[in-house]
Amino acid sequence: MKKALRVLVYEHVSGGGFAAEPISPSVLSEGFSMLSTLISDFRTAGHNVTTMLDSRIAGFNPPIQANCIVPISSSQQAVKILQKISVMVDAVYVIAPETDGVLQSHVEFMEQTGVASLNCSASAIDKVADKANLYKFLKTLGVPTPKTETFSVYDNLTEINKAIHDSLNFPLIFKPSTGVSCQGLSVVKNRNQVADAIAKIKRESYSKHLLVQEFITGAAASASLFSTSSEAVPISLNQQHITIKTPEAYSSYAGGSVPFDNALQARVFEVSKKIAKSVPGLRGYIGVDFILTDNVAIALEINPRLTTSYVGLRKVTNFNLAQAIINVVFKHELPKNIDSCGYSYFSKLEMANPQVDALQKTYVMNDVVSPPFPISENDVASAIIVSHGANLGEAKSKFSETKKLMLNIVNGGNKK
Repeated sequence: MKKALRVLVYEHVSGGGFAAEPISPSVLSEGFSMLSTLISDFRTAGHNVTTMLDSRIAGFNPPIQANCIVPISSSQQAVKILQKISVMVDAVYVIAPETDGVLQSHVEFMEQTGVASLNCSASAIDKVADKANLYKFLKTLGVPTPKTETFSVYDNLTEINKAIHDSLNFPLIFKPSTGVSCQGLSVVKNRNQVADAIAKIKRESYSKHLLVQEFITGAAASASLFSTSSEAVPISLNQQHITIKTPEAYSSYAGGSVPFDNALQARVFEVSKKIAKSVPGLRGYIGVDFILTDNVAIALEINPRLTTSYVGLRKVTNFNLAQAIINVVFKHELPKNIDSCGYSYFSKLEMANPQVDALQKTYVMNDVVSPPFPISENDVASAIIVSHGANLGEAKSKFSETKKLMLNIVNGGNKK
């Protein structure tokens, strides 16, 4: 019989890292969906879970299965409470962006306190978080990557344009060297858009450096895998729904589907395993992002943490993903006899801020992993729905049914 653990799960966006500050509804929905589903899986596996919630969210009494929920009213309080609870539990899992060293600093603290961290090591996070350094590393492994040039956001515009002219061709991808999701991401079609793309990176990220890459036409995908550092096992190939805009608009991640039936799956798994085993401390659940062309799997980024694909992956796997994370860390034991059942489809749904009674009606909807919390000052809320079916078409159909029902509930509530 496995031992029940006391586990602290901290998700930075919904857990108080932005308490008393504005939060993007889109980012909040991703964060809360990962928090709620991971906690549910830890509880299903028999563990006792403590978590922290931004007091604005806690005030809505959200559907989250933690044994103990600590409301947080400021980011300063979040740090103090996180440090206090971490010495009272057996293990800690942190869900946070690599941006500005947030994930790394939290994991470093856990390592210093001596509590068992279920994350990748801080040193591994440091190695893969900076995309400029990551591309150099991937090239040494012989992994296909986009042709890339790196600049400082403060470099002379004329010099940037000259360097681009000498080595790359439009259209191009501009993105910050550190950041998550589609933060600061642009497709640049000509020289006239370069200045605006750099300004967008400055506006949407804290990164001091930017990457300029060749634009590659293909399918956006990610591999989810478990790793002990020395060994790794791929779990799934996932499709990502990403829209890349020119500099004047926002690029966005909407969701995805699991699994992704693609002829390059075997190659993706081979490359992902090679990457995982090449970075000491890259352990537990990790993700690797790719662009899949007709015949080449091109690696883009490594996510040394839980990714949003988790909310769909857990619907189709034949084992408990949260328990697998514990098994990797405590026993160096990777999942075996991996199988999948059906397909999951998950996506964000934006709407007007719902009234509280309408919000709480969405709590009982099984496919809703992040309700549309009305905390945005812009009167916009974002939910995440994840549906499962025997095939992708059935999963999408169920998603549409839940979407329609939710919008009816929210719009009906707003008419009162």
